[in-house]
Amino acid sequence: QVQLVESGGGLVQAGGSLRLSCAASGSIFGSLNMGWYRQAPGKERELVAQATSGGSTNYADSVKGRFTISRDNAKNTVYLQMDTLKPEDTAVYYCNAKGRFINIWGQGTQVTVSS
Repeated sequence: QVQLVESGGGLVQAGGSLRLSCAASGSIFGSLNMGWYRQAPGKERELVAQATSGGSTNYADSVKGRFTISRDNAKNTVYLQMDTLKPEDTAVYYCNAKGRFINIWGQGTQVTVSS
């Protein structure tokens, strides 16, 4: 079974950068669609960025031009490079893996952006 472990969250000032990593166990990483979601207090979880198994990417309008998702299939890892961070980016960020009969979530990592 696939398991996901996120890392890289923390506290950063507005305008700063962070890179999140999500390492997956198992041997089917290359066939999975990987995504980053976030959930701020009192709000619903929302999709931030997705990198499909076919190599395409898509982003939420609120992060386009600031965040970049990438994946390294040899390392079973997906990354989220977050630049020009804003206080409204503060949330718990979750890694997600979707595939045939698979919908797995990581434990989440806190990102806090101070103004």
